[in-house]
Amino acid sequence: MNTAWTCACCGKEYDKLSFAYALDEPDNWGAVPREERHYRGVLGSDSCVIDQKEFYVRGRIVIPVIGFDEPFIWGCWALVSKESFERFGQLWSVEVREHEPPFPAEIANDIPLYPTTVGLACKVAMKNARKRPSFMIAPDDHPLAIEQRNGITLDRVKEIAALVMRHKNKESLSQPGV
Repeated sequence: MNTAWTCACCGKEYDKLSFAYALDEPDNWGAVPREERHYRGVLGSDSCVIDQKEFYVRGRIVIPVIGFDEPFIWGCWALVSKESFERFGQLWSVEVREHEPPFPAEIANDIPLYPTTVGLACKVAMKNARKRPSFMIAPDDHPLAIEQRNGITLDRVKEIAALVMRHKNKESLSQPGV
């Protein structure tokens, strides 16, 4: 699959089009002063706790790309209850866990290309074999939910890439393995 593209905002040519972007931490973690983080909480690669009151898990908003086998993925964080967080931890190393019922959560990042996403209701669906869970956006009318339900075009992926490149210096979006 040839995914070379030219950025609409700067005209730069790229050899590969990324189908995934991620936010590295819950927005509230960034609000905790650096000098207080060591005693107020912990940020891991897949979970975060702040003040023993806020519990977060890292997951993926998977969006089909029309005409492609590979989906587009937003890697982000969700705020969950303490009970759900503990259950998530208990199941992390379990090989088969997709049978678990989804649990309620709220998106914990403001993805800067959409109307506000912080606090957006979602369901967290566990995946097997230590894979990050999927977040299913609940409000049917939010643009992110519409994209997740209906899919997006390759042109929309290019548009997102151009917008992310423009925001990259301002936001903590990255292209890790989400």
